[in-house]
Amino acid sequence: MSDDLFTFSGLHLRPDPSRTVIKPFSVDYPEPFRDAAHPRMRTVIERVLSLDEASCRRDCETTVASLSERHRNVETMLTRRFEEVRACLPETVTASPEQQLLIGAYLSAEYSFEAAALFNPSIVLRMNQDDAPADGLNFILSLRGIGEGHVSSVTFRTGNWSSSNGFHVDDPSPWVTSPRIEGPDESGTSGTTRIICEGSQEPSESVLFPITASQRQGIEDLRMVRFTEEDGTPSFLGTYTAFDGRDARCELFRGTGVNTFEMTVLKGSVPQSKGMALFPRRVNGRFNMIGRQDNENLWLIASDDITTWNGGVKIIGPRYPWEFIQMGNCGSPIELDEGWLVITHGVGMMRNYCMGACLLDKNDPTRLLARTPEPILRPSPGERSGYVPNVVYGCGAIVHGRTLLLPFGIADNFASFASCSVDTLLARMD
Repeated sequence: MSDDLFTFSGLHLRPDPSRTVIKPFSVDYPEPFRDAAHPRMRTVIERVLSLDEASCRRDCETTVASLSERHRNVETMLTRRFEEVRACLPETVTASPEQQLLIGAYLSAEYSFEAAALFNPSIVLRMNQDDAPADGLNFILSLRGIGEGHVSSVTFRTGNWSSSNGFHVDDPSPWVTSPRIEGPDESGTSGTTRIICEGSQEPSESVLFPITASQRQGIEDLRMVRFTEEDGTPSFLGTYTAFDGRDARCELFRGTGVNTFEMTVLKGSVPQSKGMALFPRRVNGRFNMIGRQDNENLWLIASDDITTWNGGVKIIGPRYPWEFIQMGNCGSPIELDEGWLVITHGVGMMRNYCMGACLLDKNDPTRLLARTPEPILRPSPGERSGYVPNVVYGCGAIVHGRTLLLPFGIADNFASFASCSVDTLLARMD
Protein backbone atom coordinates (compact mmCIF):
# COMPACT_ATOMS: atom_id res chain seq x y z
CA MET A 1 0.00 0.00 0.00
CA SER A 2 2.74 2.49 0.90
CA ASP A 3 6.12 2.67 2.54
CA ASP A 4 6.83 2.90 6.25
CA LEU A 5 4.35 5.73 6.99
CA PHE A 6 1.50 3.47 8.09
CA THR A 7 1.06 0.55 10.41
CA PHE A 8 -1.41 -1.69 8.63
CA SER A 9 -3.94 -3.84 10.41
CA GLY A 10 -4.49 -7.40 9.31
CA LEU A 11 -8.20 -6.79 9.85
CA HIS A 12 -10.37 -6.86 6.72
CA LEU A 13 -14.14 -6.31 6.62
CA ARG A 14 -15.71 -8.21 3.74
CA PRO A 15 -19.29 -8.40 2.44
CA ASP A 16 -21.64 -10.92 4.01
CA PRO A 17 -24.59 -11.96 1.80
CA SER A 18 -26.39 -13.52 4.78
CA ARG A 19 -27.12 -10.07 6.27
CA THR A 20 -30.56 -9.04 5.03
CA VAL A 21 -33.14 -6.39 5.80
CA ILE A 22 -36.86 -6.61 5.02
CA LYS A 23 -37.95 -3.66 2.92
CA PRO A 24 -41.06 -2.66 0.96
CA PHE A 25 -41.69 -4.40 -2.36
CA SER A 26 -44.09 -2.58 -4.67
CA VAL A 27 -45.49 -3.80 -7.98
CA ASP A 28 -47.28 -2.00 -10.81
CA TYR A 29 -48.29 -2.60 -14.41
CA PRO A 30 -46.42 -1.06 -17.37
CA GLU A 31 -47.89 2.27 -18.37
CA PRO A 32 -50.19 0.99 -21.17
CA PHE A 33 -51.81 -1.49 -18.75
CA ARG A 34 -52.28 0.72 -15.70
CA ASP A 35 -55.71 1.26 -14.23
CA ALA A 36 -55.85 3.83 -11.46
CA ALA A 37 -59.08 2.33 -10.16
CA HIS A 38 -57.57 -1.15 -9.89
CA PRO A 39 -53.76 -1.05 -9.39
CA ARG A 40 -51.66 -4.20 -9.51
CA MET A 41 -51.11 -4.21 -5.76
CA ARG A 42 -54.88 -4.41 -5.35
CA THR A 43 -54.87 -7.45 -7.64
CA VAL A 44 -52.21 -9.14 -5.51
CA ILE A 45 -54.17 -8.39 -2.34
CA GLU A 46 -57.35 -9.85 -3.86
CA ARG A 47 -55.49 -13.06 -4.67
CA VAL A 48 -54.36 -13.35 -1.06
CA LEU A 49 -57.89 -12.67 0.19
CA SER A 50 -59.17 -15.45 -2.08
CA LEU A 51 -57.22 -18.12 -0.15
CA ASP A 52 -59.32 -20.39 2.03
CA GLU A 53 -58.90 -20.05 5.79
CA ALA A 54 -56.79 -23.21 6.22
CA SER A 55 -54.38 -22.30 3.42
CA CYS A 56 -54.06 -18.75 4.71
CA ARG A 57 -53.29 -19.95 8.25
CA ARG A 58 -50.75 -22.52 7.03
CA ASP A 59 -48.93 -20.09 4.73
CA CYS A 60 -48.91 -17.40 7.42
CA GLU A 61 -47.39 -19.72 10.04
CA THR A 62 -44.72 -20.94 7.61
CA THR A 63 -43.78 -17.42 6.54
CA VAL A 64 -43.55 -16.01 10.06
CA ALA A 65 -41.53 -18.98 11.32
CA SER A 66 -39.05 -18.74 8.44
CA LEU A 67 -38.51 -14.98 8.73
CA SER A 68 -38.25 -15.15 12.53
CA GLU A 69 -35.02 -17.13 12.18
CA ARG A 70 -33.35 -13.96 10.84
CA HIS A 71 -35.50 -11.02 11.96
CA ARG A 72 -37.07 -9.78 15.17
CA ASN A 73 -40.71 -8.67 15.57
CA VAL A 74 -41.74 -10.16 12.23
CA GLU A 75 -45.48 -9.97 12.84
CA THR A 76 -45.27 -6.30 13.83
CA MET A 77 -43.23 -5.51 10.72
CA LEU A 78 -45.55 -7.36 8.33
CA THR A 79 -48.65 -5.80 9.87
CA ARG A 80 -47.04 -2.36 9.51
CA ARG A 81 -46.37 -3.08 5.84
CA PHE A 82 -50.03 -4.06 5.37
CA GLU A 83 -51.11 -0.75 6.90
CA GLU A 84 -48.77 1.13 4.53
CA VAL A 85 -50.23 -0.64 1.53
CA ARG A 86 -53.84 -0.25 2.66
CA ALA A 87 -53.32 3.48 3.08
CA CYS A 88 -52.36 3.88 -0.57
CA LEU A 89 -55.26 1.88 -2.02
CA PRO A 90 -58.45 3.59 -3.22
CA GLU A 91 -60.75 1.24 -1.26
CA THR A 92 -60.90 0.00 2.30
CA VAL A 93 -59.60 -3.56 2.63
CA THR A 94 -61.11 -5.85 5.23
CA ALA A 95 -58.70 -8.61 6.20
CA SER A 96 -58.19 -11.01 9.10
CA PRO A 97 -54.95 -10.81 11.13
CA GLU A 98 -53.53 -13.78 9.18
CA GLN A 99 -54.49 -12.21 5.85
CA GLN A 100 -52.86 -8.94 6.90
CA LEU A 101 -49.60 -10.74 7.67
CA LEU A 102 -49.64 -12.54 4.32
CA ILE A 103 -50.41 -9.36 2.39
CA GLY A 104 -47.51 -7.68 4.20
CA ALA A 105 -45.24 -10.57 3.26
CA TYR A 106 -46.25 -10.59 -0.42
CA LEU A 107 -45.50 -6.87 -0.64
CA SER A 108 -42.16 -7.03 1.20
CA ALA A 109 -38.78 -8.47 0.22
CA GLU A 110 -35.57 -9.54 1.89
CA TYR A 111 -32.66 -7.50 0.59
CA SER A 112 -29.03 -8.57 1.03
CA PHE A 113 -27.57 -5.11 1.40
CA GLU A 114 -23.87 -6.04 1.38
CA ALA A 115 -23.94 -9.07 -0.94
CA ALA A 116 -21.42 -7.68 -3.46
CA ALA A 117 -19.19 -5.25 -1.54
CA LEU A 118 -18.53 -3.57 1.81
CA PHE A 119 -16.20 -0.58 1.64
CA ASN A 120 -15.59 3.20 1.94
CA PRO A 121 -15.77 3.47 5.74
CA SER A 122 -15.94 6.53 7.95
CA ILE A 123 -15.09 6.46 11.65
CA VAL A 124 -16.23 8.57 14.61
CA LEU A 125 -15.59 8.55 18.34
CA ARG A 126 -18.44 6.86 20.24
CA MET A 127 -20.35 8.91 22.78
CA ASN A 128 -19.83 6.22 25.44
CA GLN A 129 -16.16 5.58 26.26
CA ASP A 130 -16.73 3.84 29.61
CA ASP A 131 -15.25 0.50 28.52
CA ALA A 132 -12.67 1.88 26.09
CA PRO A 133 -9.10 0.53 26.21
CA ALA A 134 -6.90 2.49 28.62
CA ASP A 135 -4.60 3.39 25.73
CA GLY A 136 -7.28 3.88 23.08
CA LEU A 137 -10.93 4.58 22.28
CA ASN A 138 -14.26 3.15 21.17
CA PHE A 139 -15.53 4.01 17.69
CA ILE A 140 -18.46 3.62 15.32
CA LEU A 141 -17.93 2.84 11.64
CA SER A 142 -20.24 3.52 8.75
CA LEU A 143 -19.69 1.46 5.59
CA ARG A 144 -21.14 1.39 2.11
CA GLY A 145 -22.66 -1.95 1.18
CA ILE A 146 -23.62 -2.91 -2.36
CA GLY A 147 -26.42 -5.39 -2.95
CA GLU A 148 -28.69 -6.58 -5.72
CA GLY A 149 -28.88 -4.26 -8.73
CA HIS A 150 -25.69 -2.38 -7.74
CA VAL A 151 -27.76 -0.50 -5.15
CA SER A 152 -25.82 1.00 -2.23
CA SER A 153 -26.90 1.20 1.41
CA VAL A 154 -25.19 2.31 4.63
CA THR A 155 -24.46 -0.12 7.43
CA PHE A 156 -22.70 0.32 10.77
CA ARG A 157 -20.16 -1.45 12.98
CA THR A 158 -18.66 -0.80 16.42
CA GLY A 159 -15.12 -1.41 17.61
CA ASN A 160 -12.10 -0.06 19.42
CA TRP A 161 -8.49 0.89 18.84
CA SER A 162 -5.56 0.86 21.25
CA SER A 163 -1.90 1.68 20.78
CA SER A 164 -1.02 -1.75 22.19
CA ASN A 165 -3.47 -3.94 20.22
CA GLY A 166 -4.47 -1.89 17.18
CA PHE A 167 -7.91 -2.11 15.59
CA HIS A 168 -10.72 -4.41 16.70
CA VAL A 169 -14.19 -4.48 15.10
CA ASP A 170 -17.04 -6.25 16.88
CA ASP A 171 -18.85 -9.00 15.01
CA PRO A 172 -22.11 -7.64 13.61
CA SER A 173 -25.36 -8.73 15.19
CA PRO A 174 -27.16 -11.59 13.41
CA TRP A 175 -30.29 -9.41 13.50
CA VAL A 176 -31.09 -6.47 11.21
CA THR A 177 -34.09 -4.23 11.86
CA SER A 178 -36.69 -3.39 9.26
CA PRO A 179 -37.27 0.31 9.98
CA ARG A 180 -40.38 2.39 10.34
CA ILE A 181 -40.18 5.28 7.89
CA GLU A 182 -41.58 8.75 8.37
CA GLY A 183 -40.84 11.27 5.71
CA PRO A 184 -41.76 13.60 2.85
CA ASP A 185 -43.68 12.64 -0.23
CA GLU A 186 -42.14 10.21 -2.69
CA SER A 187 -40.55 13.00 -4.73
CA GLY A 188 -37.92 13.39 -2.03
CA THR A 189 -37.27 16.93 -3.26
CA SER A 190 -37.58 18.56 0.15
CA GLY A 191 -37.94 17.87 3.81
CA THR A 192 -36.59 15.24 6.18
CA THR A 193 -37.08 11.50 6.17
CA ARG A 194 -36.89 9.78 9.58
CA ILE A 195 -35.66 6.19 9.80
CA ILE A 196 -36.78 4.58 13.07
CA CYS A 197 -35.21 1.18 13.72
CA GLU A 198 -37.29 0.45 16.80
CA GLY A 199 -35.92 -3.05 17.35
CA SER A 200 -32.23 -2.18 16.99
CA GLN A 201 -30.26 -2.78 20.17
CA GLU A 202 -26.86 -1.81 18.78
CA PRO A 203 -25.60 0.04 15.67
CA SER A 204 -24.92 -2.99 13.44
CA GLU A 205 -28.64 -3.87 13.54
CA SER A 206 -29.57 -0.68 11.66
CA VAL A 207 -29.23 -0.10 7.92
CA LEU A 208 -30.07 2.89 5.73
CA PHE A 209 -31.35 1.71 2.36
CA PRO A 210 -32.82 3.84 -0.47
CA ILE A 211 -36.26 5.22 0.39
CA THR A 212 -36.98 8.41 -1.57
CA ALA A 213 -36.88 8.88 -5.34
CA SER A 214 -33.59 10.80 -5.09
CA GLN A 215 -31.99 7.70 -3.52
CA ARG A 216 -33.55 5.13 -5.83
CA GLN A 217 -30.23 3.65 -6.95
CA GLY A 218 -28.26 4.17 -3.80
CA ILE A 219 -27.18 5.88 -0.61
CA GLU A 220 -23.41 6.11 -1.06
CA ASP A 221 -20.30 7.07 0.90
CA LEU A 222 -21.55 8.50 4.18
CA ARG A 223 -18.97 10.96 5.51
CA MET A 224 -19.91 10.77 9.16
CA VAL A 225 -18.49 13.24 11.71
CA ARG A 226 -18.92 13.88 15.41
CA PHE A 227 -20.03 17.50 15.29
CA THR A 228 -19.69 19.72 18.37
CA GLU A 229 -21.89 22.80 18.68
CA GLU A 230 -20.63 26.03 20.23
CA ASP A 231 -22.22 25.09 23.57
CA GLY A 232 -20.28 21.81 23.59
CA THR A 233 -23.20 19.56 22.59
CA PRO A 234 -22.02 16.69 20.36
CA SER A 235 -24.04 14.96 17.65
CA PHE A 236 -23.44 12.59 14.75
CA LEU A 237 -23.83 14.38 11.42
CA GLY A 238 -22.62 13.74 7.93
CA THR A 239 -23.30 13.88 4.23
CA TYR A 240 -23.93 11.07 1.77
CA THR A 241 -24.50 10.82 -1.96
CA ALA A 242 -28.07 10.14 -3.05
CA PHE A 243 -28.19 8.59 -6.53
CA ASP A 244 -31.41 8.19 -8.52
CA GLY A 245 -29.84 6.33 -11.45
CA ARG A 246 -29.04 9.48 -13.40
CA ASP A 247 -28.20 12.33 -11.04
CA ALA A 248 -26.16 12.35 -7.84
CA ARG A 249 -26.46 14.91 -5.06
CA CYS A 250 -25.46 15.35 -1.44
CA GLU A 251 -27.94 15.02 1.41
CA LEU A 252 -27.58 15.48 5.17
CA PHE A 253 -27.41 12.63 7.71
CA ARG A 254 -28.16 13.04 11.39
CA GLY A 255 -28.00 10.27 13.98
CA THR A 256 -30.48 11.08 16.73
CA GLY A 257 -29.98 7.91 18.80
CA VAL A 258 -28.86 4.30 18.63
CA ASN A 259 -31.77 3.46 16.36
CA THR A 260 -33.13 6.71 14.89
CA PHE A 261 -31.75 8.62 11.92
CA GLU A 262 -32.74 11.58 9.78
CA MET A 263 -31.98 12.18 6.10
CA THR A 264 -32.56 15.73 4.88
CA VAL A 265 -32.49 17.09 1.33
CA LEU A 266 -29.97 19.94 1.05
CA LYS A 267 -30.80 23.14 -0.81
CA GLY A 268 -28.63 25.41 -2.95
CA SER A 269 -26.28 24.95 -5.88
CA VAL A 270 -23.48 23.03 -4.15
CA PRO A 271 -25.38 19.86 -3.15
CA GLN A 272 -26.02 19.04 -6.81
CA SER A 273 -22.63 17.30 -6.77
CA LYS A 274 -20.83 14.59 -4.81
CA GLY A 275 -18.33 14.50 -1.98
CA MET A 276 -19.27 17.22 0.52
CA ALA A 277 -17.71 16.81 3.99
CA LEU A 278 -18.75 18.81 7.05
CA PHE A 279 -16.23 20.38 9.42
CA PRO A 280 -16.58 19.01 12.99
CA ARG A 281 -17.51 22.43 14.40
CA ARG A 282 -18.46 25.91 13.25
CA VAL A 283 -15.58 28.06 12.01
CA ASN A 284 -15.95 31.78 12.69
CA GLY A 285 -19.56 31.17 13.69
CA ARG A 286 -20.55 29.43 10.43
CA PHE A 287 -20.98 25.87 9.21
CA ASN A 288 -18.26 24.85 6.75
CA MET A 289 -17.92 22.10 4.16
CA ILE A 290 -15.19 20.81 1.90
CA GLY A 291 -16.74 20.10 -1.51
CA ARG A 292 -15.95 19.27 -5.12
CA GLN A 293 -18.75 20.90 -7.05
CA ASP A 294 -16.76 21.18 -10.29
CA ASN A 295 -15.75 17.47 -10.13
CA GLU A 296 -12.08 18.42 -10.19
CA ASN A 297 -10.97 20.73 -7.38
CA LEU A 298 -11.50 21.05 -3.63
CA TRP A 299 -13.67 23.97 -2.51
CA LEU A 300 -14.46 25.59 0.83
CA ILE A 301 -18.14 26.45 1.34
CA ALA A 302 -19.55 28.32 4.35
CA SER A 303 -23.19 28.72 5.40
CA ASP A 304 -25.31 30.05 8.25
CA ASP A 305 -27.87 27.31 7.56
CA ILE A 306 -26.74 23.68 7.62
CA THR A 307 -29.33 22.74 4.99
CA THR A 308 -28.49 25.45 2.40
CA TRP A 309 -25.16 25.62 0.53
CA ASN A 310 -24.19 28.02 -2.27
CA GLY A 311 -21.04 29.47 -3.76
CA GLY A 312 -17.67 28.59 -2.30
CA VAL A 313 -13.98 29.29 -2.84
CA LYS A 314 -11.67 26.97 -4.77
CA ILE A 315 -8.75 26.16 -2.46
CA ILE A 316 -6.87 23.15 -3.89
CA GLY A 317 -6.46 21.83 -7.43
CA PRO A 318 -4.59 18.97 -9.07
CA ARG A 319 -0.84 19.58 -9.05
CA TYR A 320 0.89 16.20 -9.10
CA PRO A 321 0.60 13.35 -11.65
CA TRP A 322 -1.31 11.05 -9.27
CA GLU A 323 -4.14 13.64 -9.10
CA PHE A 324 -4.10 15.04 -12.65
CA ILE A 325 -7.67 13.88 -13.38
CA GLN A 326 -9.31 15.17 -10.20
CA MET A 327 -9.12 15.66 -6.45
CA GLY A 328 -11.59 15.10 -3.65
CA ASN A 329 -11.76 14.67 0.09
CA CYS A 330 -11.75 11.40 2.03
CA GLY A 331 -13.91 12.66 4.86
CA SER A 332 -14.35 15.59 7.21
CA PRO A 333 -11.40 17.81 8.15
CA ILE A 334 -9.69 16.90 11.43
CA GLU A 335 -8.71 19.66 13.84
CA LEU A 336 -5.05 19.72 14.94
CA ASP A 337 -3.06 22.37 16.79
CA GLU A 338 -1.36 23.10 13.46
CA GLY A 339 -4.58 23.52 11.44
CA TRP A 340 -7.23 21.44 9.67
CA LEU A 341 -5.93 18.09 8.40
CA VAL A 342 -7.80 16.95 5.29
CA ILE A 343 -7.30 13.45 3.91
CA THR A 344 -7.66 13.75 0.13
CA HIS A 345 -7.92 11.46 -2.84
CA GLY A 346 -6.45 11.96 -6.27
CA VAL A 347 -7.28 10.24 -9.56
CA GLY A 348 -4.42 9.66 -11.98
CA MET A 349 -3.68 7.57 -15.04
CA MET A 350 -5.80 4.45 -15.68
CA ARG A 351 -8.28 5.88 -13.15
CA ASN A 352 -6.05 4.97 -10.22
CA TYR A 353 -7.36 6.36 -6.92
CA CYS A 354 -4.67 7.24 -4.37
CA MET A 355 -4.92 9.03 -1.03
CA GLY A 356 -3.02 12.11 0.09
CA ALA A 357 -3.32 14.81 2.73
CA CYS A 358 -3.21 18.58 3.13
CA LEU A 359 -3.26 21.13 5.95
CA LEU A 360 -5.55 24.19 6.02
CA ASP A 361 -5.29 27.27 8.23
CA LYS A 362 -7.36 26.82 11.39
CA ASN A 363 -8.89 30.31 11.37
CA ASP A 364 -9.14 30.69 7.60
CA PRO A 365 -9.61 27.28 5.94
CA THR A 366 -9.43 28.85 2.49
CA ARG A 367 -5.65 29.11 3.08
CA LEU A 368 -3.71 26.02 2.08
CA LEU A 369 -0.65 25.63 4.32
CA ALA A 370 0.87 22.42 2.99
CA ARG A 371 0.11 19.22 1.04
CA THR A 372 1.67 15.84 0.35
CA PRO A 373 3.48 15.77 -3.02
CA GLU A 374 3.28 11.95 -3.10
CA PRO A 375 0.38 9.65 -2.22
CA ILE A 376 0.30 8.45 1.37
CA LEU A 377 -1.71 5.39 0.32
CA ARG A 378 -1.94 3.76 -3.09
CA PRO A 379 -3.33 0.48 -4.49
CA SER A 380 -0.91 -2.39 -3.96
CA PRO A 381 -0.26 -5.08 -6.61
CA GLY A 382 -1.77 -7.74 -4.36
CA GLU A 383 -4.97 -5.84 -3.58
CA ARG A 384 -5.73 -3.85 -6.72
CA SER A 385 -8.42 -6.23 -8.03
CA GLY A 386 -12.06 -5.98 -7.04
CA TYR A 387 -15.43 -4.49 -7.93
CA VAL A 388 -13.62 -1.34 -9.18
CA PRO A 389 -9.88 -2.03 -9.61
CA ASN A 390 -7.01 0.27 -8.63
CA VAL A 391 -8.82 2.16 -5.87
CA VAL A 392 -8.07 3.06 -2.27
CA TYR A 393 -10.62 5.44 -0.79
CA GLY A 394 -11.96 6.52 2.58
CA CYS A 395 -14.85 8.57 3.93
CA GLY A 396 -13.52 9.69 7.30
CA ALA A 397 -10.62 9.35 9.74
CA ILE A 398 -9.98 10.49 13.32
CA VAL A 399 -6.96 11.44 15.41
CA HIS A 400 -6.28 10.08 18.89
CA GLY A 401 -3.45 11.92 20.62
CA ARG A 402 -1.00 12.28 17.76
CA THR A 403 -2.05 9.11 15.91
CA LEU A 404 -4.16 9.14 12.76
CA LEU A 405 -6.67 6.27 12.58
CA LEU A 406 -7.59 5.64 8.95
CA PRO A 407 -10.13 3.08 7.75
CA PHE A 408 -10.21 2.76 3.97
CA GLY A 409 -11.87 0.85 1.16
CA ILE A 410 -9.94 -1.33 -1.29
CA ALA A 411 -11.03 -1.82 -4.92
CA ASP A 412 -14.64 -0.92 -4.02
CA ASN A 413 -14.77 -4.39 -2.50
CA PHE A 414 -13.76 -4.55 1.17
CA ALA A 415 -12.39 -2.37 3.97
CA SER A 416 -9.21 -2.34 6.01
CA PHE A 417 -7.42 -0.15 8.57
CA ALA A 418 -4.16 1.71 9.08
CA SER A 419 -2.61 4.15 11.56
CA CYS A 420 0.28 6.56 11.45
CA SER A 421 1.99 9.32 13.39
CA VAL A 422 0.50 12.75 12.71
CA ASP A 423 3.93 14.30 13.09
CA THR A 424 5.43 11.98 10.48
CA LEU A 425 2.55 12.73 8.11
CA LEU A 426 2.95 16.49 8.50
CA ALA A 427 6.68 16.17 7.86
CA ARG A 428 5.92 14.69 4.43
CA MET A 429 4.03 17.81 3.33
CA ASP A 430 5.51 20.75 1.46
